[in-house]
Amino acid sequence: MALTQQRISDHILWARINRPDARNAIDFKVMEKLEKLVSQVEEDEGIRVLILSGTGTESFVSGGDLKKFHSIKSKQEAIAKAKRMQSLLCRIEQLPCWTVACVNGDAYGGGIELMLAFDFRISGPNARFGFTQGRFYLVPGWGGLTRLVEKTGRTKALEWLGKSEVHDAKTVLAHGLIEHITPGNSLEDETLDWVEKLTKNDRKFIRIIKEGAIRYSAHRQEALDAEVEPFSRLWIDEQHTGRVEKFMNRKRE
Repeated sequence: MALTQQRISDHILWARINRPDARNAIDFKVMEKLEKLVSQVEEDEGIRVLILSGTGTESFVSGGDLKKFHSIKSKQEAIAKAKRMQSLLCRIEQLPCWTVACVNGDAYGGGIELMLAFDFRISGPNARFGFTQGRFYLVPGWGGLTRLVEKTGRTKALEWLGKSEVHDAKTVLAHGLIEHITPGNSLEDETLDWVEKLTKNDRKFIRIIKEGAIRYSAHRQEALDAEVEPFSRLWIDEQHTGRVEKFMNRKRE
């Protein structure tokens, strides 16, 4: 199964991307399962906290599955995929419940874009965060540039993306990318302890706070939408396709 669910309590749902052999990379099946999960959470008034993690201890989400997405050859197809992910992440951001990304392992590229759509990010102590799109001659296309600038400021976002760097949890915490690092004894228990107080008020209360917080910029949606075209343009650039092919050939060796 690409995605598993566990109802922790009346008010907490924990979902896990379940592709540990692929480092929990997002493929078309994961996209479909996440869309169905969001529809479920939108309709279930009992859910006050949605937690998403990866399966296992190595990876939260390693990004988009290059092997599966390499089948996308045209700019129009790349635009369609990026818009689909944009829509999904905006729906996550607008859910009338609290959303928590439990970063159980390394997060790279699109995995960081995914976690940035959540209200809060809780990390295990050993997780690493890789802003690695540039290594494949890509820029964020799922809203990650806009959300990264919001979290860390323009200069730090440009540095991390420009250098395609990988950082440890303490470094990204210091720059505001994540909210909390657990001690690491039991990530699940420590995450549930952290979210417990978020369950005290119902979804009407949560919705009012979240709707108010997202109204601060009239041009925010324009900024998110504007990421699609440059991402799609670079997707079909020979430098991107060449680097992906080199990476995939190396993986086969």
